[in-house]
This record gives sequence, structure tokens and C-alpha cells, in this order.
Amino acid sequence: MCGIAGWVDFERDLSKKERVIEKMVQLLSPRGPDAEGIWLSERAVLGHRRLIVVDPEGGKQPMLRTAGKRTCIITYNGELYNTADLREKLTARGYRFHSRNSDTEVLLAAYMEWGPECLSLLNGIFAFAVWDREKECLFLARDRLGVKPLFYTTGSGNQFFLFASEIKSLLAHPAVSAELNSEGLAEIFTLGPSRTPGHGVFKGISELKPGHYLIFNHNGISMQQYWKLKSSAHTHTLDETAARVKELLKDSVERQLVSDVPICTLLSGGLDSSAISAFAASKFRESCQDPLCTYAVDYVDNEKYFRANGFQPDADATWVEKVSGYLGTDHTNIYLNNQRLAESLDAAVRARDLPGMADIDSSLYLFCNEVKKKATVALSGEAADEIFGGYPWFQQNEKWDAATFPWITNLDQRMELLAPELVALIKPEEYIMNRCRETLDTIDPLIGESVTDARRRELFYLNIVWFMSTLLDRKDRMSMACGLEVRVPFCDHHLVEYVWNIPWKMKNCDNRGKGILRRALKGVLPPQVLLRRKSPYPKIHHPAYLNAVKKRLLETIKDPNSPLLSIINAPKLNTLLQSRGEMKMSCPWFGQLMGEAQFYAYLIQVDNWLREYNIYINP
Repeated sequence: MCGIAGWVDFERDLSKKERVIEKMVQLLSPRGPDAEGIWLSERAVLGHRRLIVVDPEGGKQPMLRTAGKRTCIITYNGELYNTADLREKLTARGYRFHSRNSDTEVLLAAYMEWGPECLSLLNGIFAFAVWDREKECLFLARDRLGVKPLFYTTGSGNQFFLFASEIKSLLAHPAVSAELNSEGLAEIFTLGPSRTPGHGVFKGISELKPGHYLIFNHNGISMQQYWKLKSSAHTHTLDETAARVKELLKDSVERQLVSDVPICTLLSGGLDSSAISAFAASKFRESCQDPLCTYAVDYVDNEKYFRANGFQPDADATWVEKVSGYLGTDHTNIYLNNQRLAESLDAAVRARDLPGMADIDSSLYLFCNEVKKKATVALSGEAADEIFGGYPWFQQNEKWDAATFPWITNLDQRMELLAPELVALIKPEEYIMNRCRETLDTIDPLIGESVTDARRRELFYLNIVWFMSTLLDRKDRMSMACGLEVRVPFCDHHLVEYVWNIPWKMKNCDNRGKGILRRALKGVLPPQVLLRRKSPYPKIHHPAYLNAVKKRLLETIKDPNSPLLSIINAPKLNTLLQSRGEMKMSCPWFGQLMGEAQFYAYLIQVDNWLREYNIYINP
């Protein structure tokens, strides 16, 4: 994986703007610690930071290719899992390649041969830009499910265009300011830590949506969606469906094991990560490689304070040991402590450019930092719950009728701790309802589907478009901040497209969440693992952490220079922090893990973000 950035301008000579693009690219160095490249011309400059995973010599970027009078230059972040297939097709069309197996060279040739149509042929995760020098045209594209990030901004009148893998890179450009308007505030305080697809939160900054491409030329910007989920009747039997799910997942995992550097899996002992580890371990054995390396994360003394609940029925440790022993992996447990977790809240903000999932982010950042010491690529289990319906809210019918996102709760309770003027400005309930409605307007309905099934399809759609995007963004930012490439086999678009149309009765077969996936994995995993209830990413339960974030937040709001003071209801929050009572949330306020401690940590992240990014609030 890598970091990319670029600048196109039709009104000034960019060939002497090397310092600007260098600064933009340098801020992406954690994403690509191994090499840097810059390409300059009068109208366009492209930058690249490289994390070497495949073909060290043949994949240097930005990469240039000439065919006749046409010259194209690419800067690319991602990994193609069907490089060999594409290379064979292009070779048959007369293309010759200089690298051993660089997917960058194949991708550039594919674009030059097929243009935007090449996107339908790609199997992988990607965000890339191609500058056509003769046509003076920039082409940007992002993978179907948005595993790799890509942001952009443009000047008034479209006289220039900037893009980058991360927002911090755009903010390094002198023409871009860190400004937050009322809509940005609504994103942070009503939807956060999720955000509207396509929304960059900062004024004037946008995100290229998953499954879209963008063209910028003398006519301005044009955008096109090249992929979306299409609804159709499912015709396979239950047994056929289970077999097909197994086949697609196995193929996805095996394709994603391509690497010239050490590769591992992240193992929680849950169904999803165990399935990926099982297929990977089997492939390692077939190839006569050393045992697969697996890694798990937990917290010092966490078992002393763990209490089961509806969102976390049990702890991971015992299950990790069972699965690792069953698969014969070379396993490492990584333990984090309270102090490092709290201290890393600021690092997580810098990695994400936004307040995020608080210690759920910082723990992943610390975890990836440890994994990176021995591996460069990891496979992880994100997306299975969104596409198979593994979250509790898929079973909670009472949440279906609410015109909102089921993972965003306790809104009134949280709004009471914000300044009344801010709440009146952002209109939280209205903002959430509008965003929810806008998303559902884009779904492809299945004609003839029952009302109940249609509503459940909407729930799946919201989870894939919103909640999954949040978790993928978290995984990319925290891992790439450590120079670790994380791949997500459940995001293979062939698997997602197939599972999308499996009816709920099959998905939930045997009256178990993700029942069809459990059936598909019979014989792959031990029976007790197949029956384990859904348990999310491990959360810290040590009371010392709650006390630490309460103390830090209290110190923050006592600082007269804190930018948070204009946003919160300081007297009310101060009283709550100094009391021995709790917020007493009925359930997590976001997702499955973010409770009282995470709410305080989120406010700490907001304060740090406003300070460190020197954000100007202009509602």
C-alpha cells in the first residue's frame, strides 16, 4: 500500500512547484515508508509514497508509459489480486511489460487500453490517479467498497484540482484551509465517528465515493458511479448457497495472500477472523511454507474486569488459543496498557485526520504498530457482519422503523452535554434523518419483495454504505499510520454481490446470526468456534481507563484556551465529570463498543483535533 497526492492547474506553471508537492507527499510517509517519487510537468504534478509489498524494483512510482503519441502517468495506492489474469489479457493485445509482476504497470496498461471500462475488470483494493499528458485530463478512481481512501478539493471556477490519500496532505497546500462550517459540525457531533459518504468534513474537501471515478479536465469535474449493488432473486438451494459462499471466500483469501514480504492474519477467535486464518493456514501448508503467523490484541488485566453483555458475550483469549492450536499457527498475543491507550488518542486523530472511535482506534494503532515489527501485510475479518447480518440490530425488529442508523443511539443524552446554540444550529435529529433518507433513495429494490424483507434489505444497505465504511476507514488509517497493509477478504466484490441477494431466511439459517456462513465453514473450523456468538473487537474494561479519560477531559475544560469550551455545555459536563455517577447509557452510543469512557475520549479527540489542525469554525 501507499500514499498518493497530486495537483492539476490550468492557470499556472507547476513545473516549479516541487516544494509544495514534496510537503504534501511527506505527510503521507507513514503510508509509504520505503520510497518516494514525484513527477513534475507544467500542468500536473503527481506524488507517491511507497510501501513495498510486491516487486520491489518494478513498481516504482509515479510510473510513466508511452504508446505512440500518448503518454500517461499513474500514482496508485492499492493491491490488485488478479494481476496475472489482466497481464495475460493485455499481453494477448500486444502489450509488453518491463517489471516482474508489478500490479502498477498492469493497471496503467489496463487504463490505457480500456479507459474507465478497465475498472470492471479489477479485483482488488485501490485508489489511483492517471494523468493523460496529451489530453490534459486527470482520471481518479476508487475501489468498489472504499477500502482505500481518496480525497479531493478544487478552487473556485475549477481552475485547479488537488487530491490525496489523506486530508492532511490536502491541508498542506497553501490554497486549502482547515475550516469547519455548520455541516462539518453536524458530521462530527451527530454522525461521528462515522461520516456521510463523499463528505470530507472540512469545508471544500470531498471524498471520492466508493465505486466511483472522476475526470477533471478543461471542462471541469465529471463523476460517474461504475459499481453498485444490484438486487435480484436468489435461485440457489441452501446447500448450494453454503458451498458457493465457501468457494468465494476461500478464493478471496487465497488471492490476497500474494506478497513478497512477510504476511500474517489478525485473529480474534471469532468466526470471521478464524475463517480467514483457516484458509490462509491451509494455503501455507499446501505451499510448504512456515506456519502462518497470527496476532491477537488484548489489554493488561482486562480479564479481571470483563463483564459479559449483549454486545460482548465473552472475551477472546480462550477462543484465540483454541483456534490457533487447531490451525497450528505461530501465534503472538499483544497486550496493551491503560496509559499507552490513553496517550495514543492524539496519535489516532493524526492518523485519521478526524476524531474517531477513541480508544477503539488508538488500540488498533498500537496493535498494528506491534504487528509491523514482524510483518508488512495482514489479513483481517472486517465486513462479514455487514454483509451477512451479524450485528445485534439485525435481530432487533423494534429498531427497523426508526428513520435513523441503528448504531447511533443515546442522541438526546449526548446533546445535553453540548452547547444549546450548537444543538440548535446542527439540528441533530433532522440531519441524521436526511442522511439516512438520502442513502436509502439510492438502493436498488427487489421487485415483489415483502415489506419485511425490503426493510431488512435497507438495513443491510445502510450497514454496507455507512457502518462498514467507518470500520474500513478505521482499519486503513490506523494500520497505514504504522506502515502495515491490511487486506479484507470479505470485501471481495464477487462475494459481496452474491451474499447481497441471499434471502434473510438463508442468511439466518439454523436460527443463528450469520447462519449461512457457519454452514459454509463446516469442516473448516471446530464446531465450538462455529457456534460462538458474535463478539466485536476487544474493548478495555479496566476502570483505570475511565478514570484517566475523565481526569484528562476535566483538565481540558478547565483550560480557558480550550476550543471545546465554545462547543460543549461546560457546567453540565464539569458536574458529570466531578461526580462519582455515570452517564448510565442504556447501550453503546455508537456501534457496539463506545460507551461512557469512549464518549469522554471522543471529546478529548475533538479538542486535540481543533487545536492541532488549527481549525477555524465558521458556522
